[in-house]
Amino acid sequence: MSNPVEELIIERLNDLGDKETLSPNQVAKMINEENWRRQLPQVRAAIGQLVEAGRIEIVRKGKVVDYDGIKGIWRIRLAGAE
Repeated sequence: MSNPVEELIIERLNDLGDKETLSPNQVAKMINEENWRRQLPQVRAAIGQLVEAGRIEIVRKGKVVDYDGIKGIWRIRLAGAE
């Protein structure tokens, strides 16, 4: 994995533990707390790559959902964590 944002996501999720989740906003704020909204496109792209690779999953209302076209409030967690 050579993408620093992907590495940050995996590292932070590993630190949190199996049942913990992160929001895309939290990840963006880890990169740049003041201008975090500008980081969201690259965070979402990294999340998409990690989902495609099977390393993380998208959770909405406690259930795993598809990443494609997701809207609203959602979070990420390590794949297989329940």
